Amino acid sequence: MERRIVKVIGLIFLLTIILYFIWLTLPVSINRYTDIKFGDSVIEKIEDYRKTNGRLPETGDWQTLKTLGFRYKVDFLVPEYQKLNDDNYELRYIEGFDGPYLLWNSKDKIWKEDMPTFPDSWYKK
Repeated sequence: MERRIVKVIGLIFLLTIILYFIWLTLPVSINRYTDIKFGDSVIEKIEDYRKTNGRLPETGDWQTLKTLGFRYKVDFLVPEYQKLNDDNYELRYIEGFDGPYLLWNSKDKIWKEDMPTFPDSWYKK
């Protein structure tokens, strides 16, 4: 009876590890589906803002970004918004200190796990 319990516990532990590694290897579109879906709704609102105002919102304009649907966390907005230049911007889901992060760039127009892009203004300084 005790051997049977040990086998069942060992099998459950092994199955959990296998499922975890399967989860890690799934495409971003599956294991980050809810983040991507929310990000897509924010992208639509940013593009509407661009059409209406003729420009992108500024990175630090939290009031405007909140009206566009960004969620407010303690000291930051989710997803994080970065205006790269007058034509392009990037949305990022920052989790932890080290990348790669889930991000969407208006130049590539695809969700991917990558490192953030630096704004053009950083290169000019």
